Amino acid sequence: MTLLPPRDTSEQNGAPREAPDDAALGAALLRKSRESIATQQAFFEEHGASVVQCARALAAAFEGGARLYVFGNGGSACDAEHLAVELTYPVVEKRKPLPATVLGTQRALLTAVGNDEDFALAYVRELEVAARPGDIAVGLSTSGKSRNVVRTLKAARELGLLTVGFAGRDGGAMVGLCDHLFIVRSFSIHRIQETHGVLLHLLWDLIHVARGEEDVL
Repeated sequence: MTLLPPRDTSEQNGAPREAPDDAALGAALLRKSRESIATQQAFFEEHGASVVQCARALAAAFEGGARLYVFGNGGSACDAEHLAVELTYPVVEKRKPLPATVLGTQRALLTAVGNDEDFALAYVRELEVAARPGDIAVGLSTSGKSRNVVRTLKAARELGLLTVGFAGRDGGAMVGLCDHLFIVRSFSIHRIQETHGVLLHLLWDLIHVARGEEDVL
């Protein structure tokens, strides 16, 4: 067995970078938290009215018997699961559970489609079998360019679903594919995902309020 050489921890073959002290780490913490707050504030100032419109559209769809399908990759897949559990098992007892499913959780199906066809079609094949016209598709991609998310949103439109997108940067290929598209105008994946997390919480809350449920939060 060939052993790999130890990892070079030097900076451009120079001396190792000195670890920051507590004061420097604390300053970085405050700087990044301020960046996160500023990103979220700018986003909601731009998209506030659109979030309200989307919440009303989703509330009406659920009232008509719609089911929601949500999907993403990596951290966005975690956010997809977060949105689904908020809807199906509300942390607030007075809130009514709403049907939501995360695409891509069936490992055998995911790998079968990826192996036989194309990974970008894995969510599409699952959606084609389960979804009905009038259902809801929510796709998350920090770049707006994730091939499987884009392909699934295209398929959702063809199937007659209400489409919602969470994106970052300039929206990428998701622009034009969503009835409601929310773009966090940042190139930082962390700032984008932090804003997506707040958005999914507020969207969940407003859906229930728009349905006439008590505003308890």
